Parts: sequence; structure tokens; C-alpha cells
Amino acid sequence: MPYALERFRGIFPAALTMFDRDNNFDEEATARHWDWLITHQGADGLIITGTSGEFIALTDEERLRVFRLAQSVIQKRVPVIFGSGHYSTKLTIKLSEEAQKCGADGLIIILPYYQKPPKPAVIEHYRRVRKATNVPIMLYNNPHNSACVDLNPREIAQLVDEDVLHMVKSTYGTVEPVHDLSYLVGDRMAVFYGSFLAAYEGLCAGAHGWISGILNVVTKAAKVMHKAVVTENDARKGFRIWKKILPIVHLWTYQQIGPVSDLAIYRSILNFWGLKGGYCRDPFFPLDGKQEGKLREFLERSGWIDPDHVLDNVQ
Repeated sequence: MPYALERFRGIFPAALTMFDRDNNFDEEATARHWDWLITHQGADGLIITGTSGEFIALTDEERLRVFRLAQSVIQKRVPVIFGSGHYSTKLTIKLSEEAQKCGADGLIIILPYYQKPPKPAVIEHYRRVRKATNVPIMLYNNPHNSACVDLNPREIAQLVDEDVLHMVKSTYGTVEPVHDLSYLVGDRMAVFYGSFLAAYEGLCAGAHGWISGILNVVTKAAKVMHKAVVTENDARKGFRIWKKILPIVHLWTYQQIGPVSDLAIYRSILNFWGLKGGYCRDPFFPLDGKQEGKLREFLERSGWIDPDHVLDNVQ
């Protein structure tokens, strides 16, 4: 094992990047949110400049600002995985090198997006990034958002054997890739379930942890679920906790307050809790007044208006 992969276990929120009302990067609000996730929510690690960190809306220079901010704020309290992926191999390497300089504990690298390179080119992309870097690489296997061909478990296992990949964020509704990777590579790779659709099943299938944007607001509950399933081997308790998380999942999957983005929902939830949720970059617009009202009613009805007591009655 080339790296201490046992560090990469548990609940890793795909942390929000905070913007102000005018779409400017808000360093102070971002730092405050990261600190809250670590100190109040107990996050086991963080993903920065991932999908929920809106890397696609950041300039390369802004991404470097986020990297430097993480170095100064988090200070090795938890492992932090920096999103350094780009469509271009050259630019991915450049961003990855800068992330290393800023103390990244790992790199999460999205499939090369939009242009749909063929699979041999995708595999070579990761091999070249690995040659240029010296920290663990997490494959961000997200074919839906990247519009790229994905890597199947046997292809991933081959790249583990080659010391190219060390972690994976498996972003599918299904958990088949998780149990296949658990069988093929065991603990030689840190396997994270990467969607919010079936996290409970992902942990039961052998995932070492969970990465998702929804963890910006459900980290505490997710940690208890992870402990129940992975440490205590108590699937029944884990499922009871998952059913407490599902209402927040359904806010977006069933668009219960209207056609809005999941990130805008999480930001409004943080605002309701007296925290600073900030803004997304347009065209992810904030909730309007009517949607805010529906969200408040939903949170009150589901027990999420006071997040510290959501699990009070779960045994």
C-alpha cells in the first residue's frame, strides 16, 4: 500500500464554496463553513472544489485561492482532498501540482468532461496525472455529470494494481460498483459511495465512506449511520437513521419545493439554522420567497428545523 489509505474513511462532505450576492468568492464565509463542518458536525474529512464546491464555476486562479484558503484554515485537522480535475490533462496536472504545494492530502479528479474522450484516452489521462503527482488520487467516477465514459470496476482495479488510482468516488444511484470494488481490491483502495441516492446501501455494500453535497447539512446523522453500519454491524439501526436523512434527499429528487438546485436548498437550510449559507454562482439562483416558505414548513414537519435533535428518538 503506497499511502496510508486508512485515513480516508467515514463521512467526507463535498464542501460548499461560498459566494456573495454579487457572485464574488467569499473567503470568510467559506472558511467559517469548513470550520463548522469539522468542529461542530464532526466531519471525518473534506472535499473542496468538487461538484458541490462549484469547481466548474471557478476560474483556475480562484481554485488556487480556495486551495490556499484550505491550507490556512483546516491545518491538517482532517484529511482534505482537493478537486484538481479539468478536461485538459495539462491543466489537470498544473492544478494538481498547485494543490500539492498547498498541502492536499489527496486529489479528486473528475473524468475529463464534455468532449467525451474515448476510454483509452481517459485511462491515459489518469496515468499521466499520476506520473506528475505524489499524493493519493481519487477517481471521480461521475459519468452522468461529466458526459464521459466511466471506468468499470475491473478497469479501476487494474489502475490500482498500477499504482495510478488509490481512491474512488462512485457516483451512481446503484451500488453495484461498490461491492464489485470491495471484492476486487478490498482495502487496497479507499472506496466512497458518491451519490445521495443510496448511501445506506453503499455502506452496506462495502464502501469505506460517503462523499456528497448533502453532507453539508446532514453530517452528524451520516456519521451515526456510518458507525452503525460499518463499525457496529447494525444494519437495522443504520436504516432507521437513513430514513431520517431521506426527507432531505427527497427535497431535491422529488423537487418538493419547486425546480431548484440541491446546492441552493442546502444554503437555505444553513440560513434557517442561523448560519451563513451564502450564494451559488449564477445560474444556480437562490430560492425565492415562496420556496423559502415551503422549505421552512418542510423542515418543521420533518424534524430538521433543529438539526441537533433529529436523532433524539432513534434507538
